[in-house]
Amino acid sequence: MGIELGLLVVLLLILGAEFVNGWTDAPNAIATVISTRALPSFAAIIMAAVFNLLGTLLSGTAVAKTIGTGIVNPDLINLTTVGSAMIAIIFWSSLAAYWGLPTSESHALVAGLAGAALAAAGPNALLWAGWKKVLVGLFFSTFLGFGGGLLIMGLIYRLFRRFSLGRVKGIFRYLQIFSSAFMAYSHGSNDGQKFMGAFTLALVMGGILSDFKIPMWVIYLCAITMAFGTMVGGWKIIRTMGMRVTHLDYSQGFAAEMGAATTIEIASHFGIPLSTTHTINTSIMGVGAVRRLSAVRWGVTGQIITAWLLTFPICGIIAYCATKLVQLLK
Repeated sequence: MGIELGLLVVLLLILGAEFVNGWTDAPNAIATVISTRALPSFAAIIMAAVFNLLGTLLSGTAVAKTIGTGIVNPDLINLTTVGSAMIAIIFWSSLAAYWGLPTSESHALVAGLAGAALAAAGPNALLWAGWKKVLVGLFFSTFLGFGGGLLIMGLIYRLFRRFSLGRVKGIFRYLQIFSSAFMAYSHGSNDGQKFMGAFTLALVMGGILSDFKIPMWVIYLCAITMAFGTMVGGWKIIRTMGMRVTHLDYSQGFAAEMGAATTIEIASHFGIPLSTTHTINTSIMGVGAVRRLSAVRWGVTGQIITAWLLTFPICGIIAYCATKLVQLLK
């Protein structure tokens, strides 16, 4: 069966959003390892691309199914809905990246789908079961992320208090490479799946697939696209995350990444889509708060939180307007 032009455009938009995801969101995984100089920038980017790819390939499809079938009712929407959501993601995430602000592609995706679905079919298009998982993801990314970073940093201070500073640096310089790889893997395991779900949903709507079962070629295509986006790298975001929120050394970078990655992996296991951006940000804040609350640059943090809060309404409105515009032009 050939692919119609409308379906092809939507699929390309989804891949564009996946590329932007790798470009603007994946830098979260390597911001700390670059800022502490545990790895050179180029090596860190290659490592992030590889482990994002592995995370997407090896972590199953639970999150993808939540995005594809649990957020909006597939029977009440169409390809225009999906395409409009992708336009919102690409526009908002690229704009925020220009200003060096990390945004949540997860929230952009669900907000875009919701806004477009409301324009297409009204409130009945929204599915509460999937939105409950989104709300649980907000709890995971905010409180468990902060608590994870704080707890691990506290344990490090306790376990290594008798070690010399030089020895601690030597140990955690190498451990932070491991934690950064784990963070990149967890990003792929959660964020990488979300656009696989959208891609498969579009294939079902376009008549290419008869049911929502994610083909292996879709997994590979989305994973590779995100890996290429990661290699482009969002340097302004890396600077904001790794240098402007709080000063990090090797052990602190390790604690932040381990706290965030563990939280993300738990969420991925239960099919909970959460913001990897929020999770690593709150984990970094938790690490900084172990030293003292003033160690966190709350002015920068306020800018990041503002970008988070704006993501839902802006992406929802863009997707809503794009859907209505297409309806008028038909």
